[in-house]
Amino acid sequence: MSKKTVFVQMATIAAAFSLTACINGRNQCPAPDATRVSTSPIILGQDTVQTTETQTGKYSEMQVVTGDSASQILDQFKLSTPDQILTPEQTPTILVQTRIDTVLMMLPPCDKTHFSHCTLETTMDPYKAFPALANYVFSYADTLSRAGQTDSASVILNSFSTMAPMWEKWQAHSDTLREAFGKRREEKAKEFESMALQIQNMNRVQASYSMVAETADSLIAQLAPGDSLANWAKDQKKIAYTNTLKKASKEFDEIKILADEKAQFAEARKQTETFRIRYRDFEDTLHVQAFLNHVDELEKATDSETAKMWEKQDPAAALAKADTLIANEKFDKAKDLLNKLKTSKLRKEANEKYIALADAYCNKQRKTTSQIFAKSLKQTDEEKKKKLLNDAIAPLDKCLAEFPETTQREKVESNRKFIEKELAK
Repeated sequence: MSKKTVFVQMATIAAAFSLTACINGRNQCPAPDATRVSTSPIILGQDTVQTTETQTGKYSEMQVVTGDSASQILDQFKLSTPDQILTPEQTPTILVQTRIDTVLMMLPPCDKTHFSHCTLETTMDPYKAFPALANYVFSYADTLSRAGQTDSASVILNSFSTMAPMWEKWQAHSDTLREAFGKRREEKAKEFESMALQIQNMNRVQASYSMVAETADSLIAQLAPGDSLANWAKDQKKIAYTNTLKKASKEFDEIKILADEKAQFAEARKQTETFRIRYRDFEDTLHVQAFLNHVDELEKATDSETAKMWEKQDPAAALAKADTLIANEKFDKAKDLLNKLKTSKLRKEANEKYIALADAYCNKQRKTTSQIFAKSLKQTDEEKKKKLLNDAIAPLDKCLAEFPETTQREKVESNRKFIEKELAK
């Protein structure tokens, strides 16, 4: 840090706090050279100034209530007679309003052990507080000078030159505190080292989220909010949550197959209940209850008359027939047959064929859209062109409405957006 930088920072802090204390009447302000003065309190406007007898020498000391009173004394170097006293109406408004509460309002939140207006829950930011106070000092001195009170302005600014020793002491104290804080961190790290290693090792072997969370919460509870070690423990909980969710999702997908593809509803329900106990933290995320409701609906459908139909008919032959219907673009009949096959022992095959049906149907609709769009490009009449573009969107809407589960969905939506842009031109 350069000497110039140190001086500016020192001057900023000293002048700010010197002014704050001075205008609040809590400390004493230096005045230019004067001989010993002893007198009674003097009333200037609405402000009271109390002079105090000192040793004969370079300075006299005065207790000042507001900047206006101080300026009058410093500039005059003599006691005012009653006819010389300014009335409130004659005193510049800006000086009358320059009080300690103005400075305090400019301060950021800080520790109330240093400033009475602050709370313990907040912390002062010196990079904001000190420059704000320094700017206030400069503005105040400039105001005094413009009002003709140049001695007062000079005294305030001269206090900046006394800051170098104070700044050096503050820097030394800061270094001492940092060293002490570092030792405290080391002691804390050593105290909780075993617990931190335990959490780290559990994540390394991908232990369950509940185990990691329990240990991490125990560590966090012993630390102050915002502590770096507490933040680390929270991050470890997130890692454990992600790892366990991935594992739980894989297991849950296997349970879903029991119901959706193999029609083993009782077993699916049993495994789901066990899964719910093991992964309570993920029950809502994975929609476990919704799946159980789905299993109930599938079981009811399987017990229906449609399901009993396959006791007399061959589901394999019906599946082959569905292939023929799709090839001949008889999509409605194929859809009806495949929905019935979902209640048979060929549920898995019927679901796969249903997706193939959806894709075939949507490809057909996209082809129709493409043909209509090509016609719109040749149309010179704007009204007719817009009608063709609207007609081109209709097949795409039919696809999404009829088979929302199609793998063509992204392409269909992209085509639709493109045509809408053409319509907007």
